[in-house]
Amino acid sequence: MSTDQADKVAGIIIIGNEILSGTVHDTNSYYLATELRDLGVLVSRIVVIPDDITVISSTTAEFSKTFDYVFTTGGVGPTHDDMTMEGIARGFSVNLVPHPELEAFFSMRYGDGANESVLKMTKVPEGASVITHKDMSYPVITFRNVFILPGIPEYLREKFSFIKENFRSAAFHVKRFYLDTREMDIAEILTRTADEHGDVLFGSYPILDNPEYKIVVTAESKSENALNVAVDDFTRRLPRAVIVKLD
Repeated sequence: MSTDQADKVAGIIIIGNEILSGTVHDTNSYYLATELRDLGVLVSRIVVIPDDITVISSTTAEFSKTFDYVFTTGGVGPTHDDMTMEGIARGFSVNLVPHPELEAFFSMRYGDGANESVLKMTKVPEGASVITHKDMSYPVITFRNVFILPGIPEYLREKFSFIKENFRSAAFHVKRFYLDTREMDIAEILTRTADEHGDVLFGSYPILDNPEYKIVVTAESKSENALNVAVDDFTRRLPRAVIVKLD
């Protein structure tokens, strides 16, 4: 699918041994991908990586060069396995330094009770910015085009809700075909249509145990006109009897 020069592309990095071991079920990638799609941002890649400074540093540096926006989740707490800040600092060859706003934030919260674990959370890659809001339980840290989010889903959703409008662009237009047929019976028609309409992204998804239809075919584009032309072509080529509905 080709994209307009103004379109923005994102990469998502899920950080945590607990995800790779199956100890915790990842819901953050689904949430971010869904939200960003609704905002008109194309998510091009999602990776899950361990709590490893070397891997975090190389992955964030690569993603930052490749995508307009990078979202990391996890590894920002006070414990020994929270390595995201240090990994990002290393990936961009900058120091890890206390941020004045975070120092003030934790000083207000803990006062003289701030220990080394708390002070760890005041340190960010040098040059990082802090986004605060009166209703945030903890600020959002950004470094260049990297948005550093927590791994706990409730916290991530809270923070993303305050920054999401910064990423809004032209919306994706979507059409869905509900078809009572097998994929193999429409595969050539779908392939031909997709090949002829490069500005439209087609997807085919078999549906099990549904008495009305067996496949949902989606067509998406930021150009409503391109989408309508592709949908008309696909509809014309399909056997009329297999189309249950189109929305």
